[in-house]
Amino acid sequence: MRTLILSALLLAGAAALGETPNDPAAAVDAFHAALAAGDAARAEALLAPDAIVLESGFVETRAEYLSHHLAADIAFAREVKQLRSELRVVQEGNLAWLSASTRTTGAYQGRTIDAEGAELIVLARGDTGWRIRAIHWSSRERKPAP
Repeated sequence: MRTLILSALLLAGAAALGETPNDPAAAVDAFHAALAAGDAARAEALLAPDAIVLESGFVETRAEYLSHHLAADIAFAREVKQLRSELRVVQEGNLAWLSASTRTTGAYQGRTIDAEGAELIVLARGDTGWRIRAIHWSSRERKPAP
């Protein structure tokens, strides 16, 4: 009975966050929207307990990401514009991976940003819906056409 009550509360919490448990692409969109809106709690809720983030040659655990990198990602997302290509979604059972290319433009901390990037996000579906298990972001400065 306790497990049923806990599951119901978790599902209610997921619904309150606007998550769509049967759609991994919506979970990724919600994560990006949370970053852009400065909603750290929502971004955190979309990360699985064992999530890892790979960026700039580093691998961070969920705890490491939440303790210092999430705030920087929120600040960056709130200042620059990022366009993602249409997500490529592959789903096999309770696992899904999504990839996209990105174009990021704007200014951040006195720097002009014009970058191209790639994103790979792995998700797993559990009792409370889709959660991000791994994120891999890479980017490079965009070179003007000759």
